[in-house]
Amino acid sequence: MNNNILVRFANAEDAKNLIEFNQAMALETEGRKLVAEKITSGVNAVFADDRKGFYVVAETENGEIAGGLMITFEWSDWRSAWFWWIQSVYVLPKFRGKSVYSKLYDFVKTEAAKQNVCGIRLYVEHDNINAQNVYKHHGMSESHYLMFEVSL
Repeated sequence: MNNNILVRFANAEDAKNLIEFNQAMALETEGRKLVAEKITSGVNAVFADDRKGFYVVAETENGEIAGGLMITFEWSDWRSAWFWWIQSVYVLPKFRGKSVYSKLYDFVKTEAAKQNVCGIRLYVEHDNINAQNVYKHHGMSESHYLMFEVSL
């Protein structure tokens, strides 16, 4: 297996992989089976409207997509700057432990530093201790905010 990984902005040709990653991640972390039409529509909507966010992928030298994530935006009036939210993180199991997420995260941080971004945030399942440890390893810390939601 080749460990040379290139991280780049995703394009519409990567949608198939990102859809599969989202389905695998939802099943693996929450035991949820995503509706194929919904996730397909959701991923494609990001490529159709860059105001929704963007995807980043990690690609091997032979063109295999090893992992990816999505960035969405939150405007902070307090800071007059953007927060970027990391979402839909997934690394194929055979590439885990090979610094794929590290490379994705470093790419995002480098891009954020070029723009009016005041911070990077993400949310993680309470029980996903492995992911929490990865994020802590990269200098992220648990926020003092709690998340509340209502489904409509």
